[in-house]
Amino acid sequence: MKSMEIRLRKRPVGMPEVDDFEIVEVETPEPNASGEVLIRNVSLTVDPYMRGRMIDRQSYVPGFQLNETLTGGAIGKVVASSHSEFQVGDYVESHLGWREAFVSTGRGLRKLGSLNAPPSAYLGVLGMPGMTAYVGLLEVGKLREGEFVFVSGAAGAVGSAVGQIAKIKNCTAVGSAGSSEKVRHLTEDLGFDHAFDYHDGHLERQILAGAPQGIDVYFDNVGGDHLQAALNCMRPNGRLPLCGAISQYNATAPVPGPNNLAIAIGSQLTLQGFIVSNYNHLRDDFMRDMTDWVVSGRLKYRETVFNGIENMPKAFIGLFTGENTGKMIVNLTD
Repeated sequence: MKSMEIRLRKRPVGMPEVDDFEIVEVETPEPNASGEVLIRNVSLTVDPYMRGRMIDRQSYVPGFQLNETLTGGAIGKVVASSHSEFQVGDYVESHLGWREAFVSTGRGLRKLGSLNAPPSAYLGVLGMPGMTAYVGLLEVGKLREGEFVFVSGAAGAVGSAVGQIAKIKNCTAVGSAGSSEKVRHLTEDLGFDHAFDYHDGHLERQILAGAPQGIDVYFDNVGGDHLQAALNCMRPNGRLPLCGAISQYNATAPVPGPNNLAIAIGSQLTLQGFIVSNYNHLRDDFMRDMTDWVVSGRLKYRETVFNGIENMPKAFIGLFTGENTGKMIVNLTD
């Protein structure tokens, strides 16, 4: 069968462009009789961390190579199988996104079993972004009941879950976002106590409007000016889980760091970067809790959806232009 795939044609400089990618057609073979399985992807993810993989440098995850098919999270459906563990119709999670179909020996596939939500949710709130929020806030951030939480990029897939988990844990949730509509979504739809558009002015003043006595946990998705402002608003012994720095991912020159890190000494703050894959020992806890919260309606999620493999580059670029509310998803024909 024919399958369309997306490859990195050239390395982006600054903001990625559609021309940095190319779409190619390949022949996907039928699975052989010795235990292979043919997967047709139904939902694909694009995530900010992928931008770092497009740079030719060493990192915690190998970089993308030019003229090779990109990879990323995907939910697929088994359409042919000679593998004893995978039956036709099973939904599986893999890291072989950016393509319509592939053949696998079963290695790297995780069967989802009975779905409690649409397949795309397992790339978002019930997938890596949801787990990032869960372990970042509860394990790294060591959240305690009654505390004040500030999360930047709060209308994204991770940030929106962070704020809602804070509310479930009886804490106050404050979030920043990039438009008045996203601010409305945070407060009216997701139950944040306070949210603001970071374009509107003084960040510290807006943070303290929602947490007048300061914040205990700052979940950082943005870096830069947000991190600097949050440091000025931290309460003693506060924790800062450092998840991402999307404001800097497309910078073409070194970006100055916060100039107020000395605050961390006197206030005894903990700044800790983390990689979600190092917390796989908490996956069962995450799936149990998050599934319960989603199914019961205590935690809501939104997706911004593109359709068709050809729109993967546009969806990816949209992450950096504020086009998404919630998880950015590319759906293929099921």
